[in-house]
Amino acid sequence: MSKQFEDFDANLAGEEGKTEETKTSWFKRLTKGITTPSSERKETPEGLWTKCPECNYICTINDLREQLFVCPTCGFHHRIGSHEYYEILFDDNEYTELFENIRSKDFLGFTDLKPYQKRLEETWSKSNLKDSMRVATGKVGGNDIVIACMDFGFIGGSLGSVMGEKFSRAVDYCIQNNMPYMVISKSGGARMMESAFSLMQLAKTSGKLSQLSDAKLPYISLLTDPTFGGISASFGMLGDLNIAEPGALIGFAGPRVIKETIKRDLPEGFQRSEFILEHGFLDFIVNRKELKEKLAKVVTLFKN
Repeated sequence: MSKQFEDFDANLAGEEGKTEETKTSWFKRLTKGITTPSSERKETPEGLWTKCPECNYICTINDLREQLFVCPTCGFHHRIGSHEYYEILFDDNEYTELFENIRSKDFLGFTDLKPYQKRLEETWSKSNLKDSMRVATGKVGGNDIVIACMDFGFIGGSLGSVMGEKFSRAVDYCIQNNMPYMVISKSGGARMMESAFSLMQLAKTSGKLSQLSDAKLPYISLLTDPTFGGISASFGMLGDLNIAEPGALIGFAGPRVIKETIKRDLPEGFQRSEFILEHGFLDFIVNRKELKEKLAKVVTLFKN
């Protein structure tokens, strides 16, 4: 009877006829690759699919990248960083990054939800960004140019002392090498954690642009979604050409704050680039897919 129960248990577990060595568990995965250690498994990449916030069109990140992060159905321009803009604009994706050794410092010992120094260290560890602006030089359509681009992923692309210093050094570099200057803005405004140090960058950057103007070198300002606060109040709107991407939200205070302040409904499309163009604050709006061609043409016209 005992043997009968043993055989029955073995049959139930699928272990009939197996040795004691193989009967270590009632279930064993024998298919090749299934027993791969967790550390060696190829997991599905995060963010493989993305949905357009405007029309809900779903596609893969790779498909969207091929479209330069512009929705193929409605034309919505997804937010991208400096790396993607440089990839789009510079010839053969060849450029030299300038002033990458500068980093922010907590002069004031500022603490809000967490110490400012800790916030900086966490951002540095999570990304390859040194600050909210990168500066690079290369060729666009065969023309030498310096392009400074903001990264919203670094504390909301906020304007701090490092951004102001990089901006100023970029202007000096343009004057020394007789190059045009372009800034791609994407920011929530001044960085409150640096207080007056941040606010003084508005005057500093505006003053440096007057030197660029005296040297008769062009300054092109590209405003992307979103561009707010101290950026729009200073160098964002001081370009020889002020251009923007379609649908970009541009202003000083946000529409919700304005609505709550004046207690009135805002016009349709308020603070969008199309609305701002209509009211004379922009020279033109350019689709990201046409940006490189337009920029090359503009730089050539300035040169001649």
